Amino acid sequence: MKTEDFRFDLPEELIAQTPAPRREEARLLVHESSTHRTTHSFVNELPSFLRAGDLLVFNDTRVRPLRLFGKRVTGGLVEFLLVERLKSEPRLWRALVHPARKLKVGERVELEGEECGLVMVERRRLPSGEQDAAWVVRWDLKSGGEDQWIERLGRMPLPPYIRRSRGELDPRDALDRKRYQTVYANAPGAVAAPTAGLHFTPDLIAKLAAVGIESAFVTLHVGEGTFQPVKAAELSDHHMHSERYHLTESAVSAIEETQARGGRVVAVGTTSVRVLESCVDETGRLRAGEGSTDIFLFPGQPFRVVDVLFTNFHLPCSTLLMLVSAFAGTEAVLELYAEAVERSYRFFSYGDAMLITRGEHTPRESSAAP
Repeated sequence: MKTEDFRFDLPEELIAQTPAPRREEARLLVHESSTHRTTHSFVNELPSFLRAGDLLVFNDTRVRPLRLFGKRVTGGLVEFLLVERLKSEPRLWRALVHPARKLKVGERVELEGEECGLVMVERRRLPSGEQDAAWVVRWDLKSGGEDQWIERLGRMPLPPYIRRSRGELDPRDALDRKRYQTVYANAPGAVAAPTAGLHFTPDLIAKLAAVGIESAFVTLHVGEGTFQPVKAAELSDHHMHSERYHLTESAVSAIEETQARGGRVVAVGTTSVRVLESCVDETGRLRAGEGSTDIFLFPGQPFRVVDVLFTNFHLPCSTLLMLVSAFAGTEAVLELYAEAVERSYRFFSYGDAMLITRGEHTPRESSAAP
């Protein structure tokens, strides 16, 4: 298949710049693949579209405010996205830096005057024609530790299509600190949020539990590769980025018990899908463990664990859209996206959601179609 097979037209005004006023007030497109039935509702109506005995699988990774801005001695603004703390020496991090062409090894970029700065240690990559580069940087501090300064100065690492002020504080930064994080986030390590989970609240999870829908948690630390476009013309030539995961024995037991009672495994987000489908052994059994996965799910690939997918609307030609298409069929998914555009659904990280199920759903009650 070709990457261009996953392109669709999206008006810019449908790219959500802020979240819904309340997490569960986002709109929800529900599609039953086997019956080709589509329903338009809201996330707070999710209990109506699931069954007692189903199991929601959430990704509990936690995003840190790893986006930092500093100034060179020339006054030029430099943006850092801290990606990974290195173990080779104290205070060393791998970072994506923009703009990077004029920076020199040994140069110190001020974050908070003399009190806090980052020293450029080693350039790792400078793609031709691009201003971003991967660097190793070292914290230069007069007081405190880097974690303290990250929490004080850092901003949430929003994807580039969510527009915020560079350098100067944006009045929406406080909102992003709260809303670009799931309410159940627990394991620090992600540089981007598992955005399908942003719609859930403790109240909604409690309502789901009250009607017999249980929850389990996996961890996949979303990496910087999630922002990278697919450059290969053919899907078979694309090399997926690797991300760290952890699947516990308790999560495996919950999934096996769900399957044994005839319930469905409902993956909340593509990151949960990647963990579950990565951990199936050659006999078809789900195995607990931790490590890194570079699984690339595109049409033609089987799903061996996930029965229902709750997800946001994704970018054209992205690996996330390809995963959803692998689950429900490319033609069907693109038709659903066209319908979502026609109905002015909000797209991407802060946007609306969709629930795709393979077994017939029987809503108990549902609000009028939005």
